[in-house]
Parts: sequence; C-alpha cells; structure tokens
Amino acid sequence: MHKVAILGAGRVGTALARRALSAGYEVRVATSRPAADNAFMLQIVAPGAIAAGAEEAIAESDIIVLALPLSKYRTLKPELLQGKIVVDTMNYWAPTDGTLAEFEGAASSSEVVQRFLKGTRLVRSFNHMGYHEIEDAARPQGHAERRAMAVAGDDPEANLVVAAFVDRLGFDPVLSGGLASSRLFAGGTPIFGAAMTRGEMEENLGLSSENLV
Repeated sequence: MHKVAILGAGRVGTALARRALSAGYEVRVATSRPAADNAFMLQIVAPGAIAAGAEEAIAESDIIVLALPLSKYRTLKPELLQGKIVVDTMNYWAPTDGTLAEFEGAASSSEVVQRFLKGTRLVRSFNHMGYHEIEDAARPQGHAERRAMAVAGDDPEANLVVAAFVDRLGFDPVLSGGLASSRLFAGGTPIFGAAMTRGEMEENLGLSSENLV
C-alpha cells in the first residue's frame, strides 16, 4: 500500500504529509476548502503532496488519515470511508473543542468516532506524539533512539497495515489491542507526550512480547 490521503492540513496533517512523502508514499491532502485553494499552500508546506477533494483523495488512497479537529468529525461522510483503513490521530480537548457530551463517557474517543463511521476499519495512532516530533523524532529501523508508536484497532489486518505505515515513517509500532485500549495512550496518560522506546511502551501498556510488531 503506497497511497495515503490526509484529511486536514493543520500542523499534524502537514507533518504527516511530509513524513509520508519522505517515506516514498503518494500523498493527497484534502480539507473543507476546494482543492484549488489548497494547491499553492501545499507547494509551500508539503511539496509533492497532491491537493484533492475529499472524495477523490479517499477513493484514490489505500490509507486515510484523519488529521482534522475532533469537533469536526461529523463533517466526514461515512459512506465514502466504507471498508477503508482509516487512521484516527484526533484528540479530544474540551478547552479548545468545547465540551462534547459524546466524548465525556468511559469510551475512548476512537470508539465514538467508529460508531459514527460505521463500516470503516478505524485504527488509532499518531495521537500521542507532538506534530513537530513526527518529523524530528523519526529514525531508521534499529536506531538506538527510535521511538515507539502505539497502534489500536478492532480489525487485526488493518492494525498490521497501519503498523507497517508507522514503521515506514520511522517509528516502532506497538499493538496495544482493540480500539478500547487507545484510552491507555490518550491525553493525561503516562504515554501521551512521552518519548518511549518499544520496550518502555510495552511495559507501560502491560503487554507481552507477542503484542509487538
């Protein structure tokens, strides 16, 4: 799989676009604005990325990355994402998003998003690292300073695809379990914002070695 669509062109979205381009992926970026309005901006912040409408970007890509504010998730069209492997990078921040009742319960934010995006193969990752670190902290396989990246999802095959994507972008993927386990690396947890190796993340998640990729 070598085609990636990124929905959202904020700091996280453009950082992921640049990393994916560096890793050899074909990258399309879509926002709520017309593609023509994004083309010039992408030439500056993510040279090589293709400006596209959401429908085109989704249809033409193997992996879809949600890099928009979580408060905007209901602007997505579930029918376009049916059967697609979708990476949820979004975090719930009540001070900036406002209090959203659906995210105030016990379920992880990704479980709430999955309920809305029925039929989507949703995987949670890239949410616990700062946007600048997505580029600055990337390292090749085997590097002593290579950091770990948690991956959670209910579709085992989709988890492996996203794990391979994480690996190619420069991080050691760690499978934490189903979407419910993404609460273990949400905001306010020891993993969120921390620089951890694979072994350190395994220990913090309470995983055995067979959970690691």
